[in-house]
Amino acid sequence: MKTDRREFLKGTAWMCAAAAYAGCATAGDTKISAPGAMTAYADKPIRKVRVGVVGLGMRGPGAVHRLANIPGVEVAALCDLYRNRVANQQAWLAKNGKAKAREYFVYEAASDGGADETAAYRAMCESDLDLVYIASPWALHAKIALYAMEHGKHVAIEVPAAMTLEECHALVDTSERTQRHCMQLENCCYGDVEMLTLNLVRNGVLGELMHGEGAYIHDLRSLNYLDPAKGGYQGYWRLRWNAAHYGNPYPTHGLVPIMQAMNVNRGDRFDYLSCISTAQVGMDLYANVKFGKDSWQAKLHPKCGDMSTTVIRTVNGKTIMVQHDVTSPRPYSRINLLSGTMGCLNDYPFRIALASQPGEGAHGWLAQDKANEVWNKYRHPLWKAAGELAKKMGGHGGMDFLMDLRLCYCLQNGLPLDMDVYDLAASCSICELSERSALNRGASVDVPDFTRGGWKTAKPLGIVSVDISKMGLQDVKRDDAQLNV
Repeated sequence: MKTDRREFLKGTAWMCAAAAYAGCATAGDTKISAPGAMTAYADKPIRKVRVGVVGLGMRGPGAVHRLANIPGVEVAALCDLYRNRVANQQAWLAKNGKAKAREYFVYEAASDGGADETAAYRAMCESDLDLVYIASPWALHAKIALYAMEHGKHVAIEVPAAMTLEECHALVDTSERTQRHCMQLENCCYGDVEMLTLNLVRNGVLGELMHGEGAYIHDLRSLNYLDPAKGGYQGYWRLRWNAAHYGNPYPTHGLVPIMQAMNVNRGDRFDYLSCISTAQVGMDLYANVKFGKDSWQAKLHPKCGDMSTTVIRTVNGKTIMVQHDVTSPRPYSRINLLSGTMGCLNDYPFRIALASQPGEGAHGWLAQDKANEVWNKYRHPLWKAAGELAKKMGGHGGMDFLMDLRLCYCLQNGLPLDMDVYDLAASCSICELSERSALNRGASVDVPDFTRGGWKTAKPLGIVSVDISKMGLQDVKRDDAQLNV
């Protein structure tokens, strides 16, 4: 179907309305419910976790394949707008000896339209499930999660799980009131380097952390402008968001691992932030070269700057820089830098510098053999236990599988999840707050305390693992269904 600029811009209207509403909200607004109600919350054990997966376009199929290979987990329901996507995953389940899932869809074919597009996910959420796993476009994440929790389901939501402060508050309130887990699927917290870093921090190797840097630097122009009929984002949803918004719409990959290491929401919290963005040039350049100056793509002129830089300060005086750039011809990077009083770790490439004793300097990176010694000594136990299996399973080098494995392991054993709804809200609030700041010449903006004081007594995340020998996972097949992070 041919798309012109007028038709495309119709799809951005709801995004502009959301931005206008956001500009009228107060950053410090909080809702009333039990403070800290979901901190370290553990539900009763669920020996067989029945999962429904919503959104079977890009991320969803990989989730189906990973979850179906975890003992004690049943992919019990499949949901998408289109029947063919559901049928594709149903066929995969059958081919791999898995039970048939219930099917929920809206349209028989991609050319259909005009139906109630919420009907399928609502019916699925009302069915007999334990966990709803959400891999839909961003704008639907919070809506589906709220409906699922209201119907008694735990939820796991792809990133970013919420795009506005209103959604962040609603997810916190609903999770607390319904006592349902609401976890953001931040797979980068389970990356080999990120988990190594957490283990170094917990063992005091880097001293007291004072500063961190994270990013999402990934040239996505070809995918943003790719026709949905040829594998691009459904309805150009990601391009639509970039067209309507400033700031950082995708902060969590670089940010949340730093939050864990710095004990944000568990002894510290975000206080305020400031954001500045460059002008937008890269997307216009790409559209002009690829489609021609008279195309709707070239006339779109997205608002989101090429590079957005946000600096966050915590109550305890720590700082975190978060960057977003999906339009520049740069190699992929999440930066992954943590600087403490005894040393510094930096990724892309992996490097580490350590002081010999407190007060001493560290003026050069460790030699490769010494860095390897540190890696081998402090590699996270979860990667030691299941890293090779995770690589075989696939999913961004294995971290997606470890994320799903830990999620299901915690549900099966009645344990608190590694990430809670407060982590979700704090990290996702950066989407709206960075935009507010960028639109106001980088003025500082307060970050709400979503824990309502619970951060003062919450315990930091420990060094977690799973007992693979008890899960029957040794012989699973490799799954190559994955995308770049």
